Amino acid sequence: QVQLVESGGGLVHPGGSLRLSCAASGSIFSLNGMGWYRQAPGKQREFVATITSGGSTNYADSVKGRFTISRDNAKNTVYLQMNSLKSEDTAVYYCNAEGRLRVGGRYDTWGQGTQVTVSA
Repeated sequence: QVQLVESGGGLVHPGGSLRLSCAASGSIFSLNGMGWYRQAPGKQREFVATITSGGSTNYADSVKGRFTISRDNAKNTVYLQMNSLKSEDTAVYYCNAEGRLRVGGRYDTWGQGTQVTVSA
């Protein structure tokens, strides 16, 4: 199967920056869409940003102009550069990836999540 390991979360002051990483490993034949989602306390998980294997990106309105998603296909890794962070960005951030398995079939996998806390 496919595993996703996230890193880069932490505590940052408002206006600060963080960079999240998510590395995929396992029985990967193709790695198509990759993305980031987040879940704040007491709220549902919400979309943050996605990127296709060709590099096309899509962002939630709340993060446009502040967050940048990118990927390194050679490393099967997706990144989320977060700038001008606000307290409302505080959440657990989850990585998602989908594609095809070497052994056949498809996968749609989530990481374990990494905490981002924006506080003075």
